[in-house]
Amino acid sequence: MKRYLLAGLLAFFLSTLTCLALIPILKRAKAGQNILSYVKEHAQKSGTPTMGGIAFVVAATVCTLLFNEKTQRNLVVSLVVGICYMLVGFIDDMMKRHNQKNQGLRAYQKFLFQLFVALIAGVYCITQDITFLNLPFSGGQVDLGWLVLPFSAFVFVGTVNAVNLTDGLDGLAAGVSVVFFFFFGVLLCVQGNTDGTELLCFALTGALLAYLIFNVSRASVFMGDTGSLALGGFAACIGVFSGNALYVALLGIMFVVSIISVMMQVIYYKATKGKRIFLMTPVHHHFQQKGFSESKISFVYAMITAVVAVICLLFAL
Repeated sequence: MKRYLLAGLLAFFLSTLTCLALIPILKRAKAGQNILSYVKEHAQKSGTPTMGGIAFVVAATVCTLLFNEKTQRNLVVSLVVGICYMLVGFIDDMMKRHNQKNQGLRAYQKFLFQLFVALIAGVYCITQDITFLNLPFSGGQVDLGWLVLPFSAFVFVGTVNAVNLTDGLDGLAAGVSVVFFFFFGVLLCVQGNTDGTELLCFALTGALLAYLIFNVSRASVFMGDTGSLALGGFAACIGVFSGNALYVALLGIMFVVSIISVMMQVIYYKATKGKRIFLMTPVHHHFQQKGFSESKISFVYAMITAVVAVICLLFAL
């Protein structure tokens, strides 16, 4: 436990220093966020530096490697996958900066990349015989066998996009992610999982806490797709490789809410020829339209995540 605390603490300080150094660089590079015109409440945020996800990804990766006691395949693959997602997010953010509008990579381009990495992860699971799936609340397990390939693809693509969609308000995605990774790390420790991914969870917790200093309303920097895609990749790896993919949906309940709200809105809009369920999606924008502050929405999202996580842990103990 001491090792986990030290990793989280060092990640906090390293992420803080990296943010302090990175924000002026991003400002000088004019790497500002282009705000969507239909989100009127965010007009004043236009030009806020983005790609801040670099800070917490670098900090968490460095601290995980420093405190990891031996080379473990699951951890190495998780780091590589998370960084790959960060890089594609970085390309997307850079294209948005170059185009001077909120349009980077095409949706199909990002999807193909996500699917490609997900299938590689699925093949890795098969070759390493990681085909089991823990069943929450029951203590049981099922062996997916070759079905782990399409299942992991679904988990990866769904998780990465869910986290990306949740990154829409100051402190929202980062706040939920802090709670998510902390409790996921605790869950892995309770299960006796010591493949190194539990260390990554605590390092990400510390790094994200530091990032929140600069990201709570009003944000000085946004994580961008650089950060949100990386967080989704890390979360999916940790869940799938530990057999806890179903816990990704439970502990990441608010990520799930974000993506489901978008799906519901699109389906209903098309089925009713223009009618809407929500004022705006993802659903956090609906609450914002209703008059709730960004800080309150972010706080409630994090608290709901924490409550669900505690319930999951009670059944896991």
